[in-house]
Amino acid sequence: MKIFGHKWIASETFYKINTLEDIQQTPPNAILLFNSLKVDIETIHYCLQNALCVALEIEDITEAIFANALGIKYIFTEPHKAKEIMSIAQHYLFDTQILVKIISLEEIESLAKIGVDGVVFSEAIKH
Repeated sequence: MKIFGHKWIASETFYKINTLEDIQQTPPNAILLFNSLKVDIETIHYCLQNALCVALEIEDITEAIFANALGIKYIFTEPHKAKEIMSIAQHYLFDTQILVKIISLEEIESLAKIGVDGVVFSEAIKH
């Protein structure tokens, strides 16, 4: 399991992206985090065509399937949806990794038991 944003472990940072201009403000090799597949699809296509690392917050299984098909590296889902999305990801052998935002260490155990690929503390996300 990957852990992003905890003080004990050095990790990559996710940068929230709303416009193409936001991308220019990120460091090289940054992980670009988008809020919506439907709203941000043109910018996501631009990033993927330019070999930039993309993460996406998803709403449902359909978006997870599209994110994987597009080649998005990470998807963020809610804890209560993680088990179902992990099942789909394992069945279809997703290359995309499933992440869940967490607040406390206590959440890690239950998410590890359902097999999520990683957890993200808020410290790993720059706005």
